Amino acid sequence: MGGAIGSIGRIGMTDLVSKWLGNGFPFGTVMVNVTGAILMGLLAGYGESEPGKLIFAPGARTFLMIGVLGGYTTFSSFSLQTFLLIEQGNLMGAFLNVLLSVLLCVLGIWLGFSVIRAF
Repeated sequence: MGGAIGSIGRIGMTDLVSKWLGNGFPFGTVMVNVTGAILMGLLAGYGESEPGKLIFAPGARTFLMIGVLGGYTTFSSFSLQTFLLIEQGNLMGAFLNVLLSVLLCVLGIWLGFSVIRAF
């Protein structure tokens, strides 16, 4: 159930970003992975908060992290798109895709934790 919800969100986000920025570079996948990382950081950081601050059950948090975000993020799509960029001879695009995806997703996790820890 969670995976289906996440997959629908991924398709929506990818389509939205592709309409906005075009299809020449996999910006939609980068955006999905970065927003997924931010949400994962928020949920993971939220798990570190005080027990009295919980606003939903730990099982719901697990459902969101593993189910919804597992269906939402797109590492396999990222890998395929990077491979295709290399195969097309676009080494700079492949490098940029890897750099942006990894760097921005790690920053997204940090941002999520930082927001939760600030409250």
